[in-house]
Amino acid sequence: MTKKKVLITGGAGFLGSHLSDRFIKEGYRVIAMDNLITGSLENIEHLFGKKDFEFHHCDVSRFIHVPGDLDYILHFASPASPIDYLKMPIQTLKVGSLGIHNCLGLAKEKKARVLIASTSEVYGDPLVHPQTEEYWGNVNPVGPRGVYDEAKRFQEAMTMAYHTFHGLETRIVRIFNTYGPRMRLDDGRVLPAFIGQALRGEDLTAFGDGSQTRSFCYVDDLVEGIYRLLMSDYAMPVNIGNPDEITINQFAEEIIRLTGAKQKVIYQPLPEDDPKQRKPDITKAREILGWEPKFSRAEGLKPTLEYFKGKVGG
Repeated sequence: MTKKKVLITGGAGFLGSHLSDRFIKEGYRVIAMDNLITGSLENIEHLFGKKDFEFHHCDVSRFIHVPGDLDYILHFASPASPIDYLKMPIQTLKVGSLGIHNCLGLAKEKKARVLIASTSEVYGDPLVHPQTEEYWGNVNPVGPRGVYDEAKRFQEAMTMAYHTFHGLETRIVRIFNTYGPRMRLDDGRVLPAFIGQALRGEDLTAFGDGSQTRSFCYVDDLVEGIYRLLMSDYAMPVNIGNPDEITINQFAEEIIRLTGAKQKVIYQPLPEDDPKQRKPDITKAREILGWEPKFSRAEGLKPTLEYFKGKVGG
């Protein structure tokens, strides 16, 4: 029997590499594409040499070609942390517009099912808490984060247009804060930033007064949710994240305890349009996919910390 084939754009990134692992494990042939502007071959080097894995160094905003049959496309190519998309605003907008257009065109040609990586950022700085999929968001299109927020919102609109106009099979996952091994220490998000600072013996830098909240989902839980959504019959957006909400101050104390650090927390001004609260309503994921997170933060932080220790040399 011929193995099913899946294309993962952004396949050398943090999430793309974990998805590649999962699909290889499930018995698929995996084609990973990445232009490596934020991804790293180190994330997938353990897959090189496997007969069911191939890597293409490719900018999906320009062109995508896959010979032969294709069953699924997962579009995960995009700078995803503020430090990246503020440095690369045009590339971020392009991969959410031209990149998704290329993916959807390929899916239409191959009669493949597409799952796109959207984000909790489509809700902006939310006025509704927790955030349900029906909430339309509070986004500043011309603010510094607009390049990412609007790229993802456009990507959702384009995907739904192909779904309704061409009858394409599409899935939309709205991803909330996710963490785990293969995150970049320098990606600017609070979890790698705090752990990196703690391991280097630096004070932990919080923004604002540290009362803003985040909800952290371990990568294995996220991958399970994405896999279930891809295999489901549900075409509207679904939140996948961990609803266990924590303030930045509480999280800083947690990291200090976990690492045995002796440092203190210092405060800097809150960046423009930084969300004050972030917590997914996962009712849909529970009801439609039978999914909810299994890993507590304490369980997920252990392997994550070990990974980062190797990166810091601690």
